[in-house]
Amino acid sequence: MDWGMKNRLARIINPKDNKTVMLAVDHGYFLGPVSKLEEPAKTIAPLISYADALMLTRGVLRASVDAASSVPIVLRVSGGNSIVGKDLSNESITVAMEDAIRLNVSAVALSIYVGSEHEHQTLVNLSRLVDEGQKYGIPVLAVTAVGKELAKRDARYLSLACRIAAELGAHFVKTYYCEDFGKVVKSCPVPLVIAGGPKLETELDALNIAHAAINEGASGVDMGRNIWQSSNPVGMIKAIRAIVHESASVKEAQKLLK
Repeated sequence: MDWGMKNRLARIINPKDNKTVMLAVDHGYFLGPVSKLEEPAKTIAPLISYADALMLTRGVLRASVDAASSVPIVLRVSGGNSIVGKDLSNESITVAMEDAIRLNVSAVALSIYVGSEHEHQTLVNLSRLVDEGQKYGIPVLAVTAVGKELAKRDARYLSLACRIAAELGAHFVKTYYCEDFGKVVKSCPVPLVIAGGPKLETELDALNIAHAAINEGASGVDMGRNIWQSSNPVGMIKAIRAIVHESASVKEAQKLLK
């Protein structure tokens, strides 16, 4: 791995503890103005200083993030679908690598849909993106999307999806927490960060998942709705940071919500 690639990854995953707290705000690319993300700039502003990286689209980056910010960007570069469409897996690469470079991003991200109708298409997208990233030293984050088929969030399926992503060259992978998550981590030779998914019933549920995932070997989290849809978004991201970077217990992290 060239120096530039290593440097960009080190901006996202802190080399001091090999952990990261990413803030996902890319939901609008297929969900539109989801609750609490209707005005992205207002959602991002109070949280950005607590994030190790922002995951978002180029449109929101250009319109809603201060260019003076030093927080690393993980740019969503896949799309072409929507929540009202027939199949969420029907994605293509939507951003040229040259534009990602102009935006000075630290990594690019796309979804893969293993087992879906468009599995082949999304896996080839990943391979092509890795090739493009290699030319310029840009790391690739593969997101093991499950679309509407939430039943697929088990260790067997996620191990398959994460391993395929790594085999095709992804430098790190975003996936879901599941029972026996440690097996998923062991079978994937690149760092894994966990998604928060839809807003959970309570903040405690999200803290428990983050804590369990870190204890089982995750390299961090990439949460969105479970942070900015919280009744206390700043307290929530502080609590998540305490778990990820300070090895705080759930009980200790909860104090930051009060």
